[in-house]
Amino acid sequence: MGDHRRRDEGNRWNQEGGGGGRRPMFLRPNDEADRPRTGPLVLEEREGPSGSGGAEGGAPIYNNTYANLNIQQQRMRLPVFKNRNHILYLCEKYRSVIIVGETGCGKSTQVPQFLLEAGWAKDGRMIGVTQPRRVAAVTLATRVAEERDCILGTDVGYVVRFDDCTDPETKIKFMTDGILIRELMSDPLLSKYSVIMIDEAHERTANTDILLGLLRKIVSIRNDLVIIVSSATLDAEKFRDFFEMSESDNAEEQTSTIMSVEGRTHPVQIFYTKTGIPDYVKGTVDAIVDIHKREPVGDILAFLTGMDEVEEVCKSLRDEVKGLRNVDKLWIVPLYGGLQHREQMKAFDSTPHATRKVVVATNIAETSVTIPGVAYVIDCGFVKLRALDRRCSSEVLMKVAVSQAAADQRAGRAGRIRPGKAYRLYTEEQFGKLRPNTVPEIQRCHMGPMILQLKALGIHNMHKFHYISRPPASSLISALELLNAIEAIDDSSSLTIPLGLQLCELPLPPMHAKCLMSSPDFGCSEEMATILAMLQIQEVFVTPPRERHKAEVIKRKFAVEEGDHLTYLNVYAAFKQNGESSKWCAANYINYRGLQRAVSVRGQLMRMLRKFELPIVSCRGLIGETEKIRRCLVKGFFSQAAYYHYDGKYHTVTGEIPFNAFKGSVIMYKKDYPKWIIYSEVMQESIRDISVIDSEWLYELAPNYYTYGTDGEVARSERESHLDVDATANLN
Repeated sequence: MGDHRRRDEGNRWNQEGGGGGRRPMFLRPNDEADRPRTGPLVLEEREGPSGSGGAEGGAPIYNNTYANLNIQQQRMRLPVFKNRNHILYLCEKYRSVIIVGETGCGKSTQVPQFLLEAGWAKDGRMIGVTQPRRVAAVTLATRVAEERDCILGTDVGYVVRFDDCTDPETKIKFMTDGILIRELMSDPLLSKYSVIMIDEAHERTANTDILLGLLRKIVSIRNDLVIIVSSATLDAEKFRDFFEMSESDNAEEQTSTIMSVEGRTHPVQIFYTKTGIPDYVKGTVDAIVDIHKREPVGDILAFLTGMDEVEEVCKSLRDEVKGLRNVDKLWIVPLYGGLQHREQMKAFDSTPHATRKVVVATNIAETSVTIPGVAYVIDCGFVKLRALDRRCSSEVLMKVAVSQAAADQRAGRAGRIRPGKAYRLYTEEQFGKLRPNTVPEIQRCHMGPMILQLKALGIHNMHKFHYISRPPASSLISALELLNAIEAIDDSSSLTIPLGLQLCELPLPPMHAKCLMSSPDFGCSEEMATILAMLQIQEVFVTPPRERHKAEVIKRKFAVEEGDHLTYLNVYAAFKQNGESSKWCAANYINYRGLQRAVSVRGQLMRMLRKFELPIVSCRGLIGETEKIRRCLVKGFFSQAAYYHYDGKYHTVTGEIPFNAFKGSVIMYKKDYPKWIIYSEVMQESIRDISVIDSEWLYELAPNYYTYGTDGEVARSERESHLDVDATANLN
C-alpha cells in the first residue's frame, strides 16, 4: 500500500508540474537577471529550489511550494525563522547558547543574519561563523551574501586557508575553525567579534575541539562575547556543561542554555540485510540495480569509502545496465574529493526525463551539501578516517565501521525533499554494536599542529588544557617528540626562536613548514615552495575511467625517476610554460583547478619567506639540483622514511610497519624499487608522495632522531664508511 500511495503522490506532483506526465522542472536558486550567482554548491540550509552552480538546466525538486517566492519570502518559511525572537532573547540573557537543529532548518544561514539585524555588529565588531570544511564556509558565505543582496566580500565574506574574501567593513565573516585559531595569535581576546558561532560542532574535528577550549578561556574574561554552538545531534548537554561557568543550581545564575529547532525532514524507512554481506562493493551494485528495477521514480545515493571503490561500482553498474530492459535509463555519476570540479557538479545536475540518477559517493556527500532528487540511500557501513598509528607516529587513512550517528546522517539524505528509503548493507544486530558517535578527531589524530598552535598562544602545559574530549597522553608525547626533532620546541618544551614561532605562523603542517624554512640552506627555496604548494592538491593527475591507458602514457612524460615530489615540480613548470592553460591541462589529464590553487598557494608561501627575510634562491640548472631538493625534503620528512624489504613492501624505519607503494606513484615505473625512500602521506595499506633518498642523509640531516646501531652512539668512522643503513636503525 505504501508503494502505491507514493506512486499516486508522484503522479499528482507530475500533474501539478505542468501535466502530460512530465517530471517537474524548477528554476535553480535565484535565477533573476539582476542577481548574479556565485556559489559553486548547494546549501543544506537553503529553502526552495536546489541546484548546482555552473550546471546547465534546472534541478528536479519535489513538492517545493516556495519555488516562485523571492529570497526574503523563502527565508520566512524556514523552520528556524519562527524561533528568531527566542534566539535573540537567549543571546541577550546567556553567554553561550547551544542550538540543536536538523540539517536543513536554516540555522547556519539565518542565525548570523538575525544577529546582524538585531544590531550585534553596529559597534564595528563582527559576527564570526566557523565551519569544519572550507567548501561549507565558502558556499554559506555566498548564500548569505545573496540573501543580503550584497557583493560577496563586503558586508558578508569568508576566509579559508590561502583565500581571504573580506574587507574592513565586513560584518558577517564565515571561516574555518583553523583560521579563527590563527586569529587568536594576533588578537587573543577576539576583540573584533561580538558573537562567535561554532557551526557543525557535532563533527568534532580537532580544530573545533581546540577552538571550543580556547573560547571557554576567553568568555571567562570577556563578559560581552556571546558563543553560539550549533549542532545537528542531541549531544548538546556536553557542550552546555562545557561552557557553563556557574557552579550554582539556581537556573537564574546559569550562563549556558540549550535550544532546539525543528527540522524539515521527511520520514525515511530503514532496511537492513538478513545476513552479513561479505563484499559490500558487489552488494552496492546489486542493491542499486534492484532499486532501479523495482522502486518508483527517485534518484539513488550510494555511500562507499574511497575513490577506487566508487570507480569500481560505476564500472560494474555500466556493465549491469546494458542488459536491462523495460526500465528507465540509469545515469551513473561518481562523486569524491579528487574528482575535477565539473565532474563533481554532475551530481547536482537536473536528471533528464525517463532517467534515474545514481550518485556513487564517498562521505563527501554526508554533510555540507544537498544532492537534489535523492529518494534512496545505500549505506555500505564503512568510512575512511584519519587516525594516528602509534607504531610509526604517522597519521594513517583507515577504513573503519561507521558510527550510529553517521549512519543516521546518511539515511537522512533520503528524506530531504520527500519520504525516502535507506538500505543498510549490514544487519540490524550489527548496527546495534556500532559506536553511538564517531570518535572525536582529537582522540585519534596527530597532535603536532595543535600543540604548535597552543604553544604560540601561550599555553605551555598541554595536559592541563581544558579539552571537551581529552586526547590520549601517548598522542601528546609522540607529538612533542616530533616537534622537538624538527627543532620547533626545545628540550624544556618551549617554542624555539625564531624557527618555532615561524613554523606556527606558516599555514602548513609542521613537517611541510620545516621543509620550507630549511630550503634556503639547500639553495632551493623556489622549488620547495612549488612542491609544497602541489602537495596541497588532493590529486594532481586526472584519470577518466574510459581513458586510463592514454592518461597513464601522458603521465609518464612528466615522471622523474627520483620520485613524485620532483614529478610535481615538472608538472607545475610545464603548466606555467603553457600559460596556465585549461586546454593544456585537459589534454594532459592534469587537474586544472588544483594547479590554479597551487599557483595561489605558492605565491603566499613566497610572500611568507620574504616576510621572514629568508633568501629566495633556486637550484635550477645547477649541478646536483635534484639532490639538493631531496635532501631538503629529508630535513622535514625524516621521520617518514622507509626501506625496501625482501617481502616486496616498504618497511618504516620507525616501528617496522610494512606498506605498499601507492599504485599511482611514479616509482612504479622503475624496473627495480628504490632501496630507501621518504613519503609525505600514509593511506591504510600504502604510502604516497614518495621520493628516493640516500640512507646516509637520515643520519646527517636528523642526528637527533636517527643513530647507528643500537647503543645510541654515532661514530665518525661509521658515517664515513658509506655503509647502508640496516633495519636496526632506531630512535634516540
